[in-house]
Amino acid sequence: MNETQDRAGTLRETARQMLADDKGLLAMDESNPTCNKRFAALGIPQTVEMRRAYRDLIVATPRLAESVGGAILYDETIRQQAHDGTPFARALERAGIIAGIKVDEGARPLALHEGELVTEGLDGLRDRLAEYAGMGARFAKWRAVITIAEERGHPSDACIGANAHALARYAALCQEAGIVPIVEPEVLMDGGHPIERCAEVTERTLACVFAQLRGQGVAFDGMVLKPNMVVPGLKCLRQVTPDEVADATIEVFRRTVPAAVAGIAFLSGGQSAEDATARLAAMNRRWRGRLPWPVAFSFARAIQDPAMRAWGGHAENVQAAQRALEERARANREARRA
Repeated sequence: MNETQDRAGTLRETARQMLADDKGLLAMDESNPTCNKRFAALGIPQTVEMRRAYRDLIVATPRLAESVGGAILYDETIRQQAHDGTPFARALERAGIIAGIKVDEGARPLALHEGELVTEGLDGLRDRLAEYAGMGARFAKWRAVITIAEERGHPSDACIGANAHALARYAALCQEAGIVPIVEPEVLMDGGHPIERCAEVTERTLACVFAQLRGQGVAFDGMVLKPNMVVPGLKCLRQVTPDEVADATIEVFRRTVPAAVAGIAFLSGGQSAEDATARLAAMNRRWRGRLPWPVAFSFARAIQDPAMRAWGGHAENVQAAQRALEERARANREARRA
């Protein structure tokens, strides 16, 4: 077996392990400003040590590995250590959870397209991936943001194309480094558009993303897709049932996502914890046995929010926060078994 075949086999096996046994992913890759904003809302001091203490709480949660196959870290977090001095990536590995890393550098205004964004961070990515791999990261994540704004004609072909191309180049660099790429094209829930419009834009986006991935030579069985569910905008007057979301979502994905993709791990994207879990359960319940890929979760706030509120920055609340975290993670594993 040559080096290329060996690397491809490792990518396939890592991608499989990430979502095996009805598990999903925990996104704990909030940027420092985002984490600080959430801390501020709960009266928690916005310091490096408090962020480290919160991530230590998460990593040390008993039985978390029963429901979580992989955890996405932020640059600050992968460089931090648990209370016993173990780097967080190694602590996760010891607990039976694969460590990953967010590698994009955020969304910036797309030139000549007012109100639209493109994610940056390709410059120097090859070297960063090598460094993160040395720290224990076995997968990575890159998020692209697609906004629906009917009054402006968004999203434009230029926006979708630019983000799809960046996702594909990122994914190729990851696989070259032996790291599984999580490809995250997110059509945002902001706005008053109906579910049908979300379905249209999501299908258009995914079609472009997979065309670009194929063009860059990315192996589909060595990647994980992290997309939005097909849902109405938050301001839409007609909200829908979990079954409607399940059917609208799966119909789009059956038309656009190649069967070889290792798995789909949905983001929660502004949904409540309860809504995200109910919709995931509906997909698995209604479509069991008819899909070529596992349908899992990669949630951040939909798992973390109850734990952060329970903790509140106080050491005496750590066990209560860990119970809340484990409970939400378990609920989403059970949603895969619905």
